[in-house]
Amino acid sequence: MGKKSVLILCGDYVEDWEIMVPFQALQAYGISVDAVCPGKKSGDICRTAVHQLSGHQTYSESRGHNFTLNATFDEIEASKYDGLILPGGRAPEYLAMNDSVVDLVSKFSNSGKPIASICHGQLILAAAGLVKNRRCTAYPPVKPALVAAGSHWVEPETMSECVVDGNLITGATYEGHPEFIRLFVKALGGTISGSDKKILFLCGDFMEDYEVMVPFQALLALGCQVDAICPKKVSGDICPTAIHDFEGDQTYSEKPGHDFTLTETFEGLNPSTYEALVIPGGRAPEYLALDEKVLALVKHFMEAGKPVASICHGQQILSAAGVLKVKEYLQGRKCTAYPAVKLNVLLAGATWLEPDPIDRCFTDGNLVTGAAWPGHPEFISQLMSLLGIQVSI
Repeated sequence: MGKKSVLILCGDYVEDWEIMVPFQALQAYGISVDAVCPGKKSGDICRTAVHQLSGHQTYSESRGHNFTLNATFDEIEASKYDGLILPGGRAPEYLAMNDSVVDLVSKFSNSGKPIASICHGQLILAAAGLVKNRRCTAYPPVKPALVAAGSHWVEPETMSECVVDGNLITGATYEGHPEFIRLFVKALGGTISGSDKKILFLCGDFMEDYEVMVPFQALLALGCQVDAICPKKVSGDICPTAIHDFEGDQTYSEKPGHDFTLTETFEGLNPSTYEALVIPGGRAPEYLALDEKVLALVKHFMEAGKPVASICHGQQILSAAGVLKVKEYLQGRKCTAYPAVKLNVLLAGATWLEPDPIDRCFTDGNLVTGAAWPGHPEFISQLMSLLGIQVSI
């Protein structure tokens, strides 16, 4: 059987995490993913929206990353794909009025192929008449449209609720991505092995939005136990994130991202119970690299030979910890990073690997390094390989 191929339907102001997490996670698992938008072609941009609950009567919205499409809507053939994903955000409310979109979704439904829809994406399902007498959930304000379309509404007890009815998988919000993605992989005929691993994320305020959540949820979707910690914070605390994007300036732009919830307390944590460490980039690493407890944590994983995966500016921490030049590596560990971090890496004694193109990632022994979030599929895949995790479809 050949490689599975999946289509993701996008639109301007699709929710930031709800497009990128499944897009990159599925690629990391070895699945081909095309992202399209009506009226746009491969290489065009869809702007995204950051939706989150911020203490108001409804969610707040701010600008997210720019998402680059990799296929042209008018050229796709539904018969060539094995499944369809409908992200949420504001895009579905107008995509649901597009006859070409409704026709495309109906083709997937008529063929019995898996359709996974999350949050407001279910508005498209309702417009296509696909929810009648089907059990489904969604973000709660979508309930009236789904009930009017004849669905058997399932009230989400939490915002991570997911429901399966035949070939239809529905989720309430991006909080449910781990189960949502896992159910979709299963519907594609996939099996996951070797995922009984415990993985730690080293976080800080204004780490990069994608660089924490994409690998975090991708690993959870595999069935790993994944914890996130931050110095001077406890389980349940929030780390605000930063959206770093490439918008034509001499360096990346920065916008506020989602709030990320920590799952464990930094103080008193026993790192020996974890089998791997992930270090996101963003602005957090430049000050985390000054924390001796952070450096000791990183040294534990490197000296024990456990997998360490660090991306973008995360290598500032590796450099400060002095783990990039060790006796066994006379010329230093082979390492890449965001190009502006090259100085840190070279001064730390590492052998620099040019990230050309920017999505290149490298493995040297137990160390995986990547240059920026476009490289997540390879970054996650290389970490999976070190951990012995496989997705077979």
